[in-house]
Amino acid sequence: MFSAYAKIKEKTYREVFGIDFEQFVKGQIFHHRPGITISQQDNADEAMDTMNSAQLHYDQNYASKTEWKQCLGVSTMTLQKILGSTWKTFARKDRISFFSSIDMTHPVFNGDTLYSESEIIETDSCGDNKCGQLIVETRGINQNSDVVIRLRYTLGLYKAGEHPYYGKTGMAYNLSDEKFSAYVTQKDGSLKEAVGIYYEDLIPGELYEHAAFKVISPSEAREHAQRSLEWDPKYVDPTYYHKYYASSKTNPADVNCPVSQSYLLGGVTSCTTRTFGRVVANLAWTDLKISREIFPNEQFTVNSEILKKRESNSRPDQGIIDVRTCAYDSEKEEVLSFQRVLLVYKSGKGPYAAAGYD
Repeated sequence: MFSAYAKIKEKTYREVFGIDFEQFVKGQIFHHRPGITISQQDNADEAMDTMNSAQLHYDQNYASKTEWKQCLGVSTMTLQKILGSTWKTFARKDRISFFSSIDMTHPVFNGDTLYSESEIIETDSCGDNKCGQLIVETRGINQNSDVVIRLRYTLGLYKAGEHPYYGKTGMAYNLSDEKFSAYVTQKDGSLKEAVGIYYEDLIPGELYEHAAFKVISPSEAREHAQRSLEWDPKYVDPTYYHKYYASSKTNPADVNCPVSQSYLLGGVTSCTTRTFGRVVANLAWTDLKISREIFPNEQFTVNSEILKKRESNSRPDQGIIDVRTCAYDSEKEEVLSFQRVLLVYKSGKGPYAAAGYD
């Protein structure tokens, strides 16, 4: 079993991603999850951000006169979405060094939902103690099972104990409890990435350390404040913040606006969604404490403790858990904490099989 968690100590687990080079073998097939539904806004943003001059991607009047009849998805957007969604399985990679082919095999349009799957074509230890190489074919598949893109590439991947983060000692990666598995094995032997832990397997007293780490950039902090109508210049105008709030008056360019409290809550809560991937609904936050202003580029570690659980009176296929989540800064000081009440699917229940997630 490939584990999605490492054991730190009794009842304390850390989310981990990817597997070592030695664990890949020729012929393995991985189904990556989640998928993503593409919008025309995604398409236009990719074209505008890259200054793509092909009007077929964003001029519907023009596109309607072509054989496609609608705006065609930008190929590099499709590539990014499909390749990016493989990250959990290949999280211990060094880098991609070579693409032998990128074939666009079916058009992508507004409203299409894309999924990725990867097949290991070859493995090569390269006589290197640090990294080996995989030849991988990754396919992007839409909601109708059409292959929209096929790419073959060479991927450098760290060997056991060599990754700068996952090579750390002191973490037990060989967990055998099925609830910790990173994959659901399919009837044909292929592996589908798992999406969280069911209600029965979340045990009071367990502590989960979440990953990946969330770092909020200065532009992201201001953008989300503006989108939320949080137009207090403290959160959107660095010059204003520097003049009236900053403790240091040296270089205005070094001062960022703080992150609004509502977006901070969103960022920290989102860190928990790997372990709590079977959640039906977030019913409530309580006892939410924010210790200080939080600024862009700060890195947080986030953990959640299962406090208690109980059956749902009205939903027999779901249960309710109480969770306490804390975020810590680089000095290990608590900067935010809250409790939540979550509605969680029971084992084998929910939309997962019907939606292609189990």
